[in-house]
Amino acid sequence: MGIYWNNHHHLLHAAKTIDGRILWANLHLLFWLSLIPFCSGWMGENHFEMLPVALYGAVLMMCAVAYYILGQMLIAHHGRESALAGALGRDRKGIASLLCYGLAIALTWFSVALAFAIYVFVAIMWFIPDRRIERALGP
Repeated sequence: MGIYWNNHHHLLHAAKTIDGRILWANLHLLFWLSLIPFCSGWMGENHFEMLPVALYGAVLMMCAVAYYILGQMLIAHHGRESALAGALGRDRKGIASLLCYGLAIALTWFSVALAFAIYVFVAIMWFIPDRRIERALGP
């Protein structure tokens, strides 16, 4: 949750203005984030069994989708030539996260430990807030 909060803060700090579509995209992200405690609790109660770990991955994937949508809405609002659009670029990190989550969900049926390791890898990837935004927008 903290990793999302930090990156979300950086993303919205880069926005000069927002509109109703961005507010709805933000609410979409917050909805998926609100499911993380339920999934985490279910995994713990069931000792990291296959189905709870797969559901956790699906929720993480939907959080990543919602974050990607929010970023794209901000780019659309500010324009393709904006500093924000330049900072996000093609969002390779976001797309890589989605691919990793998809792979991890599929791997859950073969190795829960490997799937969970991928979830941790993605979290580590995002642990430091997106430096592209810091570089593009300055201090």
